[in-house]
Amino acid sequence: MIKLKKYTISMILPVLFIMMWQISSIKIDNSLILPKVDIVAKLLLNPTNNLLSIGSLISNTLISVLRVAIGYIIAAFIAIPIGMIVGYSKKLDEFLIPFLNLFRPIAPLAWVPLVLAWFGISSLASILGIQAGRAYIIFNNIKLSMLFIIFIGAFFPILTNTVYGTKSVKTTLIDSALTMGAKRKDIFLKVILPASLPSIVTGLRVGLGVAWMCLVSAEMLPGSLAGVGYLITHAYTVARTDIVISGMIAISIVGGLLDFSFQKIEEKFFKWQRMER
Repeated sequence: MIKLKKYTISMILPVLFIMMWQISSIKIDNSLILPKVDIVAKLLLNPTNNLLSIGSLISNTLISVLRVAIGYIIAAFIAIPIGMIVGYSKKLDEFLIPFLNLFRPIAPLAWVPLVLAWFGISSLASILGIQAGRAYIIFNNIKLSMLFIIFIGAFFPILTNTVYGTKSVKTTLIDSALTMGAKRKDIFLKVILPASLPSIVTGLRVGLGVAWMCLVSAEMLPGSLAGVGYLITHAYTVARTDIVISGMIAISIVGGLLDFSFQKIEEKFFKWQRMER
């Protein structure tokens, strides 16, 4: 009963927003400025329909998810070990963090000219040596320039939170492990990692959100022929505002689901952190 009440309250604003949208679209009566709710809903309810001869909404969204997943995983695999080592070592912290902080304020979009000069339109297909078949179509759509933009977006939130989490580990835990004869490897894996995991998961959650937001920018780069960001850009050039809004809603739904999954992980595995507060 409490949960039902909670969900009912949370749905009030979305319902009001949709009602205002429909009323405004009827008054404006111009689908280029604001299409009606039912037109956009029809596109969302038929996600397998081919749009503008560049694939369906769901196929383009899946390609976008694959791009984000690859760039995000690379960022996590690099940022977490670096963050733990830097957070543990004061010397490395003083040496490396000021240098990395020079790059942190730079928006991912600002990297676009350099990224295009470095990578051009090279893709994973060219690196893996795939030249034909279904695999070529998929991997050729994953450009290195896009992966770099997504990587940059995810890297710094994950790194910052990992460093913070590692620094927050109580020194008594580390000293106790050293006294009992633990090796450096064991300290990292059995003491520092579990203790800093809540902060790392928060960094992963924030990093995934930023990576997903960088996606549209990444898919606007030259060489992109698929993806929900490309679909939105192409729809705009041919004045299909209904497809633009459908793509935006698809980004919102996927991003919301990803964030919700991390929220559930935090609630399930790190409930003890709230109790400590």
